[in-house]
Amino acid sequence: MTDNHRIAALKQLLDRNPNDPRALFGLANELEKEARWNDVVEQLSRYLQVAQDEGNAWGRLAHALRATGRDAEAREAYRKGVQVALAHGHPSMAAEFEEILEAWE
Repeated sequence: MTDNHRIAALKQLLDRNPNDPRALFGLANELEKEARWNDVVEQLSRYLQVAQDEGNAWGRLAHALRATGRDAEAREAYRKGVQVALAHGHPSMAAEFEEILEAWE
């Protein structure tokens, strides 16, 4: 299945269930492969409204925000990712986000 077919299939799933976290995350992932950063931001933002993320989506959102030039929002997403990752027992993920923030400044 090509990326475009995956995107179409995920959009069909979301037409039936707009708050399906797996479909939202999957669509964001497929859009990320195509560097469609504004669309990635949209889908991950929707995902984070309906899912209990453990940090990964916050890091992906931060990356996408940075790619669109929304640096202040990206920094905030990385900070949130650090908090969430630590809360869910993912110190290495939190450290990765902290390193990104430190290198950025």
